[in-house]
Amino acid sequence: MSVNTEITGLLTRLAEAWNAGDATAYAALFTEDADYIVFNGTHSEGRVAIESSHRWLFDGPLKGSTMSLPNDRIKVKPLADTAVLVISEGGTDLAGELRESIVSFTAVGTPEGWRFASFQNTRVAR
Repeated sequence: MSVNTEITGLLTRLAEAWNAGDATAYAALFTEDADYIVFNGTHSEGRVAIESSHRWLFDGPLKGSTMSLPNDRIKVKPLADTAVLVISEGGTDLAGELRESIVSFTAVGTPEGWRFASFQNTRVAR
């Protein structure tokens, strides 16, 4: 299986976990020591923090929101044998309000498969 296919699968599982409101499944797609930076500059460090913050979001302000599945505008740039930069367009929808973003990830190969080691979300200006 190609790296592009594996990364697209990882992004798909990320969106599926978000859409199910499953903070545990969402966080499991990140490394134990991942860095997660959202559009307003909030920085979560580590899988435990990512899970905790998303549990709060999925039970509260983002309850019922949906994340778009990956599209054909995914850039996967090799950085090393088991590390890639991923840039993707997408967004979330909350009660009919689409919040478009460009996101970047560093994905790394692990014994469990590819996982995200970093995430940065930038909202698309309109």
